[in-house]
Amino acid sequence: MKKHYDVIVIGAGPAGYVAAIRCAQLGLDTACVDAWINPAGEPALGGTCLNVGCIPSKVLLESSERYTQVQHEFADHGIDVKGVTLDLDRMQDRKRRVVQDLTQGIEQLFKANKVSWVRGRGQLLADKHVRVTDAAGKKHELDAGHVILAPGSEPVPLKTVPLDHDSVVDSSGALAFETLPERLGIIGAGVIGLELGSVWRRLGAERVTLLEAQDEFLPFADQQVAKLAQRIFTRQGLDIQLGSRVVASTVEGGRVRIRYQNAEGEQQAEFDKLIVAVGRRPNTEGLAAEEASLLLDEWGVIHVDDQCHTNLPEVYAIGDAVRGPMLAHKGSEEGVMVAELIAGHAARINYNTVPSVIYTAPEVAWVGQTEGELRAAGIDYRSGTFPFSASGRARALGDSEGFIKLLAERETDRLLGAHMIGPQCSELIAEAVIAMQLGGSAEDLAMTVFAHPSLSESVHEAALAVHERAIHAVQKRGAHGK
Repeated sequence: MKKHYDVIVIGAGPAGYVAAIRCAQLGLDTACVDAWINPAGEPALGGTCLNVGCIPSKVLLESSERYTQVQHEFADHGIDVKGVTLDLDRMQDRKRRVVQDLTQGIEQLFKANKVSWVRGRGQLLADKHVRVTDAAGKKHELDAGHVILAPGSEPVPLKTVPLDHDSVVDSSGALAFETLPERLGIIGAGVIGLELGSVWRRLGAERVTLLEAQDEFLPFADQQVAKLAQRIFTRQGLDIQLGSRVVASTVEGGRVRIRYQNAEGEQQAEFDKLIVAVGRRPNTEGLAAEEASLLLDEWGVIHVDDQCHTNLPEVYAIGDAVRGPMLAHKGSEEGVMVAELIAGHAARINYNTVPSVIYTAPEVAWVGQTEGELRAAGIDYRSGTFPFSASGRARALGDSEGFIKLLAERETDRLLGAHMIGPQCSELIAEAVIAMQLGGSAEDLAMTVFAHPSLSESVHEAALAVHERAIHAVQKRGAHGK
């Protein structure tokens, strides 16, 4: 007899484990099926994000930034440090400890909420049955009243650049280097490529080259932000080559040789390590048996509506496997929404207020529409900008490059977007997200009292600038807009 659950979640990444916990909190008998095995050969919760993505990358970004600060920035504060050395083994050990602590934390949350953790790969069958194949190949079946598909995503491979998991790696392998590469190549200058490039450049890689096939840098971001970011990253030592398409690669003697094409014709380059970071795709191959009749598109994306219903009754899909940005927090909120819907509650997500962040230094963050999108849509708007160079707190930190830009509809003053580059923008973006979620205006932020001195005052000043009222920066007269 098959074990029956109210809800079976396939996948234990940020979308799946959050959905499972919320379902259990709502009184639903819940199982979460996941096949992740950590480097120690043990099952682990948290999916790609926690094990080889969001968390370990941020650990190394933090460690590498501190290494750069003690080498190059502390002296400006009157702190002289001699004989600074890099212990990459200890840095990697710390990363592993952080990951282990957090994965074990999810395990404790499962126990506390009585979520059944089923170890193995889950596959959706017809009529909400789920086949589980464990690490030894043994199979058994479960059935449920509702199924939530949260399989996550995987790196997109390049046929012209096959991985060898040593000299040529994907983003996961790039977080586990045991030695510092002197010459590092990265295919892709998007979020992942920039973060990985920043880590290894800070730690001492002499040359870091990012080869980006697109002709525009960060085309999904505000272009004023993107242009400043490109200048800063180039100054930091990242060689960003746009319009460069890699056509072949070979590995000889541990060195990687590539051929690529750009506007000047065919080029060649040689690296000690090469990272393939051209994006991610849904991890949906084999997720559903043919008889389940789950509807996917040609890219493997599961078709869902605004509330994550698939084409099958009582079967939902969330996270990286469905439309929208591949962001952990977006998947988590979809997990909560679906759990609420299954429990009979009203629930919906405002996809217009999902923020994005690049955790470089400076940080880049945005939410809502860009100026280009507003112009294309014919929306009349005002723009307010405030530079961190005019922030007393940013000056005290010694980190005053960048700015905050707010966009508001001209007629209603409703906030439509926020775009920023500078210190702690991953935290500051939340102020704009909250205002937009509540239907707030630039005037609402302008009338709010912010602590002084703080970086958050820059959001306040940008809101004032929307109406040409900024106090601590000289403004050009005449509001921006359509």
